[in-house]
Amino acid sequence: MAAPRRDKRDLTDRHIKALEAAPAGKRSIEWDAQVGGFGIRITDQGHKSFVLVTRYPRDPSRPVIRAIGDYPTMPLATARRIAREWREDIRQGIDPRDKAEAARRETSRRQTNTFSAAFEAFAQEHLATLRTGKGVENAIRKHVLPVLGDRPLAEITRGDGNELLRAIAKSAPIHANRIASYLGTFGQWAEDDGRIEESPFVRLKRFGKEESRDRALSNPEIRTVWQACAGMGAYGLAVRFMLATGQRRSEVAGAEWTEFDIERKLWVLPRERTKANRAHEIPLSPIALSILDEARKSKAGQYVFSVHGSRPVSGWSGSKVRLGALAGAELPAWRLHDLRRTTSTNLARLRVERLVISKILNHAEGGVTKAYDRYAYLPEKRKALDAWGARLEAIVAGETVAEDSAVLDFEEAAAARAWR
Repeated sequence: MAAPRRDKRDLTDRHIKALEAAPAGKRSIEWDAQVGGFGIRITDQGHKSFVLVTRYPRDPSRPVIRAIGDYPTMPLATARRIAREWREDIRQGIDPRDKAEAARRETSRRQTNTFSAAFEAFAQEHLATLRTGKGVENAIRKHVLPVLGDRPLAEITRGDGNELLRAIAKSAPIHANRIASYLGTFGQWAEDDGRIEESPFVRLKRFGKEESRDRALSNPEIRTVWQACAGMGAYGLAVRFMLATGQRRSEVAGAEWTEFDIERKLWVLPRERTKANRAHEIPLSPIALSILDEARKSKAGQYVFSVHGSRPVSGWSGSKVRLGALAGAELPAWRLHDLRRTTSTNLARLRVERLVISKILNHAEGGVTKAYDRYAYLPEKRKALDAWGARLEAIVAGETVAEDSAVLDFEEAAAARAWR
């Protein structure tokens, strides 16, 4: 213990600099009059350091000397402020050493819990379970990690997110909106996981105006596409099958023969191949079965719509251009996803209930419906798709089809065609 000097004074830099070394083998303390127990300790070598001598919560039985910092590395004003903070902590029963250790751990956690580290965990835990997860992961790796990857997650602000999106939006405004949505999901995951108190990615700006697509092919356009598909091999058959069933391009493209029960007229998509992440049963109408029959005759292999039998049909962008060329000027700008909307629109024209249409399209559900409605609606879906199949047959055959035709009309039409 240093030999204390009991006289006190308002310590100043001038006074501290003038203090001489303590006697050989001794240490002395020059006390401050402003903060109780605070002073400057001087060794026999002339080394000076700020200290606070008091009873600490760890061992209140006796006064203990604790160093605050060396002089002149630590300014007097800083040391005095820290001494006051320590005394206030002690008054509240907090040991300053415990508080400092907690702060050190928090700083370390912030430094190691970077955006990149958190995103790697998010990719493994969440994105890996999604069919579309790889695309999201690639987008974040390309556009976000180079900018925010090394930043501690807790130090990222909403402004940082908007600045990132603004840079992306200069060349790809709609893509910037997608990134904003991805970041929103990631931020919520990080918040739920306890990595941050509040996500900085909520209410990010949208820099591109998106208009919802409402393009559904007219009857003449359906006929034009159908006829153009005749010269497109596996790709043409896949497009026709999308139109007949209303299923997504990726689901049709990757269809395997093992998923089909021809005897039961049923296509069962496993959950890992659906966007909704649940198994999906699609009844097969006569026109859908005829497409499968043609596909089986053309090529044998694992995949229904196969290029060389060993891999599924691909190269959709180039094939779509070729299909457009075959269709000619009769078909204005359209997208493959418009086929799915065309199917749902025609199901609605056939007076099919919205819930049944949703079941056919395998749309995601929420709330009470998701929790309690476990009915598969298979009979209803079969009746609806058979009706649509009959209507589709009439359209591609060039028959006059009124847009407000009822389901019964097409059930009767299908039966009449069977007796021809």
